[in-house]
Amino acid sequence: MKKFLSIMLALVLALGCLAGCGETASTSTSGDAAAAAFKIGGTGPLTGGAAIYGTAVANAAKIAVDEINAKGGIQFELRFEDDAHDAEKAVNAYNALKGWGMQIFLGSVTSTPGVATSAQANADNIFFLTPSGSSTDVLGGVADPLTGTVSVERKSNVFQVCFTDPNQGLASAQYIADKALGEKIAVIYKNDDVYSTGIYNSFKAEADKLGLNIVSTTTFTTDSQNDFSAQIGKAKDAGADLIFLPMYYDAASLILNQANAIGYAPKFFGVDGMDGILAVEGFDTSLAEGVMLLTPFAADAEDEATKSFVAKYEAAYGETPNQFAADAYDAVYAIAAALEKAGATPDMSASDLCDALVAQFTSAEFSFDGLTGAGMKWSATGEVSKDPKGMMIQGGKYVSMD
Repeated sequence: MKKFLSIMLALVLALGCLAGCGETASTSTSGDAAAAAFKIGGTGPLTGGAAIYGTAVANAAKIAVDEINAKGGIQFELRFEDDAHDAEKAVNAYNALKGWGMQIFLGSVTSTPGVATSAQANADNIFFLTPSGSSTDVLGGVADPLTGTVSVERKSNVFQVCFTDPNQGLASAQYIADKALGEKIAVIYKNDDVYSTGIYNSFKAEADKLGLNIVSTTTFTTDSQNDFSAQIGKAKDAGADLIFLPMYYDAASLILNQANAIGYAPKFFGVDGMDGILAVEGFDTSLAEGVMLLTPFAADAEDEATKSFVAKYEAAYGETPNQFAADAYDAVYAIAAALEKAGATPDMSASDLCDALVAQFTSAEFSFDGLTGAGMKWSATGEVSKDPKGMMIQGGKYVSMD
């Protein structure tokens, strides 16, 4: 009998260990989950070439969740999955989050995965607020600002904290014209990427309206983004004194390096995807000196909210937060503000929470003050309204141009 009891006790202990130790995900991160907490999930590249973006978003979201949870009101449980900047992996990550019980989706970090996961979230009626997936294809149903054409049905539950690609293109052309930054402009863009092409299309149309002199336009693809000698050579031969780069930082760092190798030193003007170029492994950051870009966030701003966030981020992760981190921080706080205003509770279904959040984000009375903008409001199409800031890299730091 004693032997039997000993065997049974051993089995119970073994099963207990399995139950307590079986749900560990190396790609997830969470705050201290309260008994009644909203489950918020996100996907982004934690590995691969775009990992700077995904890691920044995941890190900043955790800081925001920890701060909110410490206040003792609304509570969040956060889980973040790696999608490696791949649409198929992003859908798999989204499904894993849904299986976990996700009620609110912090979207996908980059645009191509975001297009795929926003369709899934729309079908499931789960609220989607991406910090940085800027393509209008993520939103769906957004009228092209140049033609007024709407290509696909609007995804009514999908919103962005970042600027849309057309707005970035328009603002970049206007900024270059207003500041008289270049007399002869070359453009290099990635023609198999919705982010890059979306920005280029609106930039080109606005540049034509403003009379900017575009002397060279060249493209590249994912398969050819290692050698930019032809694109740089055409820009140089055309006498371009400014090159507009609507692309992510990895390709931009190669262009700066290869232009330097042939002694070509035009001005470079980029967009929010270039934020992160100073952290590229093996890149000589002195080559980025003087690079200009539009971004909604300046880590050296003197307001107390920015200083507090930057100090916490640097203490936790050993580096200065970029714009993607700031947008993610704002996204979590905006969701918290909307939940509180709606009187939402964690026992509500994901679909009911979605309806409540959509009602708040599209309300004329709802606005949000964050690190990346004051008085932010959202349109019925999911786009955010806030002002960009012109930044220049000087001494390895972003310095305001305004």
